[in-house]
Amino acid sequence: MAVLPMKKASICGLQKDRKKILEMLQRRGVVEISDQIEQDSVFSRADMSSAQATFEKNIATATAALSVLDRYATEKKPMLAALQGRQAISVDRYDSFADVREETMKHAYRLCALDRQLEEGRAEIPKLQTQIDGLLPWSGLDVPLHFKGTKTTSCFIGTLPGEWSLQALLERLGELAPDASRVHADIVTADKEQTRIFLLCPQKHAHLLEDALRQLNFARPPADADLVPSERIRQLEDEIQSVRQQLQDAEEEIRQLAAHREDIRFAVDYYQMRAEKYGVIGRLAQSKRTFFVTGYVPQRDTQRLCRELEDQYGAAVYLEDPLPEDDVPVLLQNNKFAEPVEGVLESFSLPGKGEMDPTSVTAIFYYVLFGLMLSDAAYGLMLVIGCGLILLKFKNIEQGLQKMLRMFFFCGISTTFWGIVFSSYFGDVVNVVSRTFFGHEVGIPPLWFTPLEKPMQMLLFCLAIGIVHLFAGLAMKLYQQVKAGQYKDALYDVIFWYMLLGGLILWMLSMQKFADIVQLSFVLPSAVGTVSCIVAGVGAVGIILTSGRESKNPVKRLLKGLYGLYGVTGYLSDILSYSRLLALGLATGVIGSVINQMGSMVGGGAVGAVVFILVFIVGHTLNFGIELLGAYVHTNRLQFVEFFGKFYEGGGRKFDPFAVHTKYYKFREDNENE
Repeated sequence: MAVLPMKKASICGLQKDRKKILEMLQRRGVVEISDQIEQDSVFSRADMSSAQATFEKNIATATAALSVLDRYATEKKPMLAALQGRQAISVDRYDSFADVREETMKHAYRLCALDRQLEEGRAEIPKLQTQIDGLLPWSGLDVPLHFKGTKTTSCFIGTLPGEWSLQALLERLGELAPDASRVHADIVTADKEQTRIFLLCPQKHAHLLEDALRQLNFARPPADADLVPSERIRQLEDEIQSVRQQLQDAEEEIRQLAAHREDIRFAVDYYQMRAEKYGVIGRLAQSKRTFFVTGYVPQRDTQRLCRELEDQYGAAVYLEDPLPEDDVPVLLQNNKFAEPVEGVLESFSLPGKGEMDPTSVTAIFYYVLFGLMLSDAAYGLMLVIGCGLILLKFKNIEQGLQKMLRMFFFCGISTTFWGIVFSSYFGDVVNVVSRTFFGHEVGIPPLWFTPLEKPMQMLLFCLAIGIVHLFAGLAMKLYQQVKAGQYKDALYDVIFWYMLLGGLILWMLSMQKFADIVQLSFVLPSAVGTVSCIVAGVGAVGIILTSGRESKNPVKRLLKGLYGLYGVTGYLSDILSYSRLLALGLATGVIGSVINQMGSMVGGGAVGAVVFILVFIVGHTLNFGIELLGAYVHTNRLQFVEFFGKFYEGGGRKFDPFAVHTKYYKFREDNENE
């Protein structure tokens, strides 16, 4: 349970060692770079935006190339490939990639070009097919569509709206152009939408026939070749076949380039690292022969870092404590039990200045509350076995996923414990199966009691857990204030509330009426109740007198004190919030029991067994997923609102070191085990 102390580091090295020093710092991932040295006549900053833009372009190209390979040359992956983590590679592998990076990027650009070719080809085929569909009705015509006639004749090839017969067409032309003679007409094809016609007339009558056709809404068809329609159709079909062949060739070439998939993946990580490194270079203060790196380093890593920089590169390292006004980043360190809950804390906020890391205490209550909400031993074992097997089998799993699995592993242990305490195994499956299929009901007795039979006792237990949780939050606040030397604040803001709340609780436990209402099996002596009232009264008076202590006006101070005392209602609502432990715990058991009853409705026998198994698998899978989500959400809610609200403000900034942020590979240092 600790926020790691930080040191401000200033590193001075020679320009000739800059590349190696920065790459070493990037692989170590223990220095957060800051811009603390201003530019002057000696030190300046280089503009690396152009190089970064080039690297980012290469990243985008390589990523697009991988996407092309994923579409056309799918890689077979194990079902649980996502759990295998990134492949570890040596520093030598990174250095050697410089020899093949240009060739690899050529493959990436070629893949992107082939992808564009495929897209263009697929878009071209419908266009060619549309042209064929438009020419098919003209396939019987033995002249090109753009044929206009001979030296002595004029030809009109086109369409008329609607369906025309040859006789009706000639009669209508005769009416519209009575002076036009020796007109030859053919109906190429006709349908309800339009009629395709071929007309031939002497050139001297062409203008008469053209005027007549215009009145009939005559339209010439589009023509893009000096071929008759049937030949043009064959030509277009050949073009489609050629495009399809090109598509096949492009896809085959993509499949052949799949042999370079690993190099292209490495290119993504390689250029990502270079882009980040050049971003840091642009922030460095540099002279002609030296450069400066400034930033924050966890104190635990300073000794090794200094030794490496000084021994390997002759760099000078100066360490100092941060000033109170410095914006120091936050890095947490906890044991294996509490570490998984760091993500929960981080999702709320990291500790601010002067605050302690509450992860260890949070972890204890997190696992307990989660287990109470799920509270089924079988569900808990499913979590324990599932998460445990994954953690044992996949050693290279990513750290974030590993922490989450460990968190659910511990939550599963807690769930199993509470399930045994309250005798819940897939609801009441033992009772239902024994009664339905064996004719004699057998059950597993609880270690304590069954919540469905004693809901009031379960409610009291949940509220008691809530009181302990809230009091633990106040204890955290007390610890922080005492550690900071704020002894009066500790008395005013914590001790008085302990006296008030603790006194009221003990006073109620000494009342017979309260014990009867909540079905308590014991009552505290009246003397305890009297003393508790006095203690609560002192606490209340203390709160009234001190809650408004920042005001000099006595009236305002009194009013603020009364308002502060009104905060006891907030504690009451916070305590009642823990009734959700009862609600979710009962929901798990009740829904599980309903599922078991539904499965047993058919009765015993082979058919009943098959139906029961199907209903059991589907029902409990859904119930497990829903209740797991509910337990996760409401456990977080109790931590964020009720627990953290008593002592924790947060506001810390996460430690963001200059490190290797790769997608496909991670580095294995040759001396990582030293």
